[in-house]
Amino acid sequence: MKTKMMMLFLVLGSWGAFAQHDHAKMSDEKQMDQNMAMFKDAKLGTAYEHYINLKNALVASKSDDAKKSANGLQKVLKDVSGSAAAIEATSKLASASDLTEQRKLFSTLSNEMTTLVKGGKLSMGMLYLEYCPMANNNTGGYWLSNEKEIKNPYFGDKMLKCGSV
Repeated sequence: MKTKMMMLFLVLGSWGAFAQHDHAKMSDEKQMDQNMAMFKDAKLGTAYEHYINLKNALVASKSDDAKKSANGLQKVLKDVSGSAAAIEATSKLASASDLTEQRKLFSTLSNEMTTLVKGGKLSMGMLYLEYCPMANNNTGGYWLSNEKEIKNPYFGDKMLKCGSV
């Protein structure tokens, strides 16, 4: 009887231990999805997601990924009202040949996307406007983000934390 009770206790204890898991160790992708600003206008929301992918590619200094994200953004912007200037900026960025040029063009795109999202309404999440005074030869540059933590798309790992919210 003691053996059965001990075995039952061990089994129940094991289940309890396995049932607990650490929510803080979420994958980066799940964390990003959880923080992603959501818009009432689904088309604007989709464009914003593509913009964030582009920003993240520039943060990671991945020129090819930035180009792919810009192409995706350009396609979805066609369905967003008032996006002509953003489409033009995205087109130039998508055809840029190197990371330095992409980062330079990202400033114009960010300004246009900021105008678009200001006209939209969030249904959930937070949206941050971040600024680096050293971007674009010290003339400064803005970008949109889902998080307060600065991850600078203009300098990548050279000056990852340069900027303010």
